[in-house]
Amino acid sequence: MSGGRYTGTVEDPVPEQMRAAAEAFLSALDDPARDAARHAFDDEPARRWLEYRPRPRPGVTLAGLDVTARKAAHRLLATALSPAAYAQAMAVMALEEVLDRAEDWRRGRHSGDYWVAVFGDPARDDDWAWRFEGHHLSVSMTVADDRVSPAPVFLGANPATVRHAGRPVSRPLGPEEDLARELLDALGPGGRSAAIIAEEAPADIISATRAAAPDRLDPLGVPRGRLRPTGRALLDRLVALYLDRLPPELAAREADRLDGGELHFAWAGPVEPGRRHYYRVQGEDLLIEYDNTTDDGNHAHTVLRRPAGDFGADVLAAHHAAAHPPGPVSPGAPR
Repeated sequence: MSGGRYTGTVEDPVPEQMRAAAEAFLSALDDPARDAARHAFDDEPARRWLEYRPRPRPGVTLAGLDVTARKAAHRLLATALSPAAYAQAMAVMALEEVLDRAEDWRRGRHSGDYWVAVFGDPARDDDWAWRFEGHHLSVSMTVADDRVSPAPVFLGANPATVRHAGRPVSRPLGPEEDLARELLDALGPGGRSAAIIAEEAPADIISATRAAAPDRLDPLGVPRGRLRPTGRALLDRLVALYLDRLPPELAAREADRLDGGELHFAWAGPVEPGRRHYYRVQGEDLLIEYDNTTDDGNHAHTVLRRPAGDFGADVLAAHHAAAHPPGPVSPGAPR
């Protein structure tokens, strides 16, 4: 939507940081690159897009940009991620070179094969969005009336772990695995039996690259309310780990939204490290998925999604409700 910038009080600095970074990014591009980067906000197929495989995608590629524009793209990405998650994202991108070497350079993978797309005009529009995406990395942010909707956020790693002399050299998604295993160990036999929903892990995360994540995945697994205090604390820490991918202001808002709601934890596959495994956490408008399901258990996918709020569905619904409130019903009008 065009027609001027929202002028209400802005307590959260993230929307303006994003807006300024997006404007700087677009300004750093030449005309052809700017045309490739910009899309209409109402281009739903391009905007509601999640693709973590090496595929063609909307936007402009980092590989074709000069240093100034590439740095502007990185600064835009940094507005959406905490320092720790930004470091994970940079490690994920660098792994493209490691993977290319492991594949004998056959596929030409490279760390510049990441794309930025901006939807709408951040300088003028109340509603706009942007995405930074490539192999094993997809970060989508939607802004409506200076409120950010921060999902989906996908991070993957292949190889998940690079070792030398038995010690990890690179393991960018290690905390996501280790904390879930710590939770699984703390559940005890009864809780573990309720949490483990299948002896084999699925081939990939269930939500995959769908524009709409499932509202609910069954079986749910074990509810937080059935866990002992240690288990509840570890499940809360696991959810916080994923929310803390976001800047502190957004993470705190998401935590407040989930406070008091029920959570469920589910695991599929063997519990021994190094084997194919999967877990998920579900709550009110929350889906966290993790898988490490190659034959050697060394290729990880993780995603933070909001089934009812992905791609700004929540903030856009609030915006449209405020802009177009239902009018009074005329006497005699059908109800």
